[in-house]
Amino acid sequence: MASFPVLHEDNHVLAVNKPAGLLTQSAVAGDENCLDLAREYIRERYDKQGNVYLGLVHRLDRNVSGAVLFARTSKAASRLTRAFAQRTVQKHYLAVVEGDALDEASLENRLGPRAEGRGVCERPDGKSALLRYRCLGRARGRSWLEVRLETGRKHQIRAQLALAGLPLVGDPLYGARARAIARPALHSWWLALPHPIGERGELTVTAPVPQDLRALVASLGWAIPEGPSILGSA
Repeated sequence: MASFPVLHEDNHVLAVNKPAGLLTQSAVAGDENCLDLAREYIRERYDKQGNVYLGLVHRLDRNVSGAVLFARTSKAASRLTRAFAQRTVQKHYLAVVEGDALDEASLENRLGPRAEGRGVCERPDGKSALLRYRCLGRARGRSWLEVRLETGRKHQIRAQLALAGLPLVGDPLYGARARAIARPALHSWWLALPHPIGERGELTVTAPVPQDLRALVASLGWAIPEGPSILGSA
């Protein structure tokens, strides 16, 4: 499926590179979404009849691209869900932001829904949100970041970077001024976690950077890193 690249596949796990603009899971019946497309892929590839089981264990925002994992069995779903909840999944993103970022930083905020509706903001009763970033390059008032996400809150990277004065390029909801790209410049790039079937060791998935973000990065004179540089826990 050229428009829906499979990154990893075995009897227990399916990992795909979700394009920006595609929902991870439908919000309204009939919406095209990653979960249904993945089910159809399994049905066609293995000539399965009837319902295809595929467990959703995490999500990406509609306009964020990159690696999404699905469980192919209920046992794998339970174990993968626990791994995300217990923060044993290493989640690395690539992002282009407005502003000059520090060489590296840890950000901690409490995030909850905005009173006026769309998005999240910092609020005393919010949930703890933690991430780390490392600056990979700076040019023309923008910065190229590798982000390690330690928790998994709604809009977390978008909101926390904006609170730090570094809104994602292409993300007016969180204060971006210019739209050099037609969606938030954020990509779920690299995941590593214990395989849900223990004897298989560690599962590592890398999602190639899509053309729109690749073009933005190249226009600023930066390169796509070969692998993650932020290791260990926050």
